[in-house]
Amino acid sequence: MQKIMIIEDDKAVREELSLLLENEGYHPIPVTAFHNITQQAAREMPDLILLDLGLPEQDGLSLCADLRRSSDTPIIFVTSHDSTADELAALSMGGDDYITKPYNIPLLLTRIKVVLRRSSPKITADSPEYNGLKLNPAKGTATANGHTAELTRNEIQIVAHLIAHAGEIVSRADLIEALWDNKIYIDDNTLSVNITRLRSKLDELGLPDFIKTRRGLGYQI
Repeated sequence: MQKIMIIEDDKAVREELSLLLENEGYHPIPVTAFHNITQQAAREMPDLILLDLGLPEQDGLSLCADLRRSSDTPIIFVTSHDSTADELAALSMGGDDYITKPYNIPLLLTRIKVVLRRSSPKITADSPEYNGLKLNPAKGTATANGHTAELTRNEIQIVAHLIAHAGEIVSRADLIEALWDNKIYIDDNTLSVNITRLRSKLDELGLPDFIKTRRGLGYQI
């Protein structure tokens, strides 16, 4: 589950964002003590930070600069400051996106997803590995326990995406979107068929529980 730190001093906005993110399957980390935030971020290791400009102890721009000295965690500014100068300063300081309040909820969630996807490890022609399974996208194979199975392009992309998000719950919608991003056109029924065939092949490789179903949420490895 991806962790999103919320650095926002307005309690109502902070609680609204926390509830919104939790309902979308993220793990929100609302900051309530506004000193030593960089240390809090280093301890929590969030996947994304939502950052306000106007904070009680340190403004968002200087905090962003401090965070950038030790971390490349993506930062989206969510603020009531709507001037072009503020936006340029925020992006120049290392912000990845800039959203003004009052924000449009569907747009905010979409931009969060885009920034997270952009910052996720990219799947290349290298050989991703996880828990004894090694993929070879160039050859279209998966190897484990001394055995090798041939995978279809769909199956390779599914496993690669799950490995890139190891430990997280990946929804069916996110998997379909990832496949579409790779020019693979797939619907919900086709995804089910691919998952079933993939699990059968992984079983033959001695990895029967490699892909776990999280009921009502998606898949996880």
